Amino acid sequence: MDYLKITFRVFFIMGLLLFLVLTTGRRKIGELPVFDFLAIIILGNVVGADIADPKVPQLPTAYAILLIVGIQYLLSRYTIKSRKFGRKVTFSPTVVIQNGQFIKSNMKKLKYSVDNIQMYLREKGIFDINEVEFAIVEDSGNVSVMKKSQFQPLTPYDMNITTNYKGISLPLIIDGSVYENNLTKLNLDKVWLQAQLKLNAITSFDEAFYVDINTQGKLYVSKVAEPKDIIRDFV
Repeated sequence: MDYLKITFRVFFIMGLLLFLVLTTGRRKIGELPVFDFLAIIILGNVVGADIADPKVPQLPTAYAILLIVGIQYLLSRYTIKSRKFGRKVTFSPTVVIQNGQFIKSNMKKLKYSVDNIQMYLREKGIFDINEVEFAIVEDSGNVSVMKKSQFQPLTPYDMNITTNYKGISLPLIIDGSVYENNLTKLNLDKVWLQAQLKLNAITSFDEAFYVDINTQGKLYVSKVAEPKDIIRDFV
């Protein structure tokens, strides 16, 4: 009976948490603001105690989850409306390099050393601080960097080159299943698709693992059959 109760609680709690997360908004795991991170830790403790011990009443646990997520949601909404309040309960973006110079007072406030800043810069492929114009520590702890103009890559706009529109690619086949809705959107059909697959030595839809088409009409094709010389790992 206890195992049945635990199974029910797992499904119930997971469903409730999924509903609440979808309701309160998306966050990228690993880049959470401080209060969101604390809320997740508390939720983990509450949920863990409920699932591990069938003798713990479940309604108080559900109430605690609703209360924690509700507080987090209201605080997030108020933080958006009031920047002054938001700066007090979260870490506001802080400039640590300005016009190529370290801002020591801000680094001291964040408890960041020069080594910390250099590590974050290296993670972004910057090994020479001379290339950096601005570096800003975001509330998630990540560092946003703007390079000096002479170190930024050229773009077609800089060179006055006109470019064609490039949208997103649409999947046509995933694991052998044809996405007929996407074919219809493009005024194409299965006959056309099958002819294109034959050009790639594929005789049936089942032999195609993934196929998509970009805005230029070019197909990307990946077969179900893996190559014989597949690389299993890197030395």
